[in-house]
Amino acid sequence: MEAAETALPTALAVLMVGVASRQAASPTARLHANLIRSAARLPLAPRHGAFNAAVATALTAWQPR
Repeated sequence: MEAAETALPTALAVLMVGVASRQAASPTARLHANLIRSAARLPLAPRHGAFNAAVATALTAWQPR
C-alpha cells in the first residue's frame, strides 16, 4: 500500500501551527502539564513507581538480556 503525499497550503499550515502553539501555552495546558509532573510526588503514590511492585519485578526479570 502506497501512502499518498498531501501538501497543505502555506497559509493553512501557518494557521495550524499558530493554533497549536496557542493551545499549548494556554493556562489549561500548563495546568495539566503540572498535574502530570506532580503526580509522582503525591503522598499516596508508591515509592517504587509501579502499580504492582511484584509484577514489575517479575516482568523486569523475565525480559531477555
